[in-house]
Amino acid sequence: MILSSVSPSDVTIRPITGPDEVALFNRLPYTINHELTDDLAERRRRPEWMWIALHGDRLLARVAWWGRSDDSAPLLLDILDIDDDADDLTEVAQALYETAAKQVLPPGAVPPEYGRFVPADWRENPDTYRAVRSRMTVLEKTGASLTVERLRLEWRPEAGLPAPDQRLAFRPVRDHGELIALMTRALDGTLDAHSRADLAQMSAHEAAVKHYEQELATYSSPRQWWRIATLGERGEPVGFVVPARNAYHPVIAYLGIVPEARGHGYVHGLLAEGTRILAAEKVPRIRAATDLGNAPMASAFARADYVNFERAINMAW
Repeated sequence: MILSSVSPSDVTIRPITGPDEVALFNRLPYTINHELTDDLAERRRRPEWMWIALHGDRLLARVAWWGRSDDSAPLLLDILDIDDDADDLTEVAQALYETAAKQVLPPGAVPPEYGRFVPADWRENPDTYRAVRSRMTVLEKTGASLTVERLRLEWRPEAGLPAPDQRLAFRPVRDHGELIALMTRALDGTLDAHSRADLAQMSAHEAAVKHYEQELATYSSPRQWWRIATLGERGEPVGFVVPARNAYHPVIAYLGIVPEARGHGYVHGLLAEGTRILAAEKVPRIRAATDLGNAPMASAFARADYVNFERAINMAW
């Protein structure tokens, strides 16, 4: 049923009361709805981080943040949905976000980045484009802007393993210091938008430490999976790959090549090795992501039979 225009004064804005209201929260469809119950149980979400806007008993909009289980404040805004069967709800959704943010986020803090998964062809489908843009417009009105669009990729066992690079030898990472040093070198000339944003505010070493501590160090999967590639058994490192398992999927978490080793196609061997390590665990899929503008990495994933099944939109304040 099409709902005529509704103003913020006509709606009830509140957080959900607990896991018993996940079904209400999930009345608006989204690709990660099935994860929310487990997220609440594992404290990656909290009821006070999940807010709704109701008109009577009809859910008009919702917003939610995500964090790690021991975080006191969320790390990511990853749900902002609007009832697309209603007339323009931009003002309602904006009021919902602003009301919730005042309660959820620490006073004076820069809001966490917004990330949304969208269909790979979202720009070509008029209805999907309209839906994505309506959500972006809500946040643009609060001061956010698009930072990057990313490809979400998936490898499945039926695709077969990518061919190894016989020029490369692989060994486990010795310790976090060795990996951070290589990450620091690999940041020189990076095409990754998030890394470039970090480099505008801090040194390459500081950016590498930040990435390691906020992401790589949080994975519970074995660090013995992490690999350094060398030319020959005793050669100097040319790059590294971090296969891991996050809270949801096996992933290629990070792959880097030192500047002096670029242009020789070593990326294919590194990706093949990371894929091989995870495939040996009999996983049903491997997920990965790269910026839309990172053509060399996107090409490497395509060559290794990783399929672009979705994209991700990221916005920041």
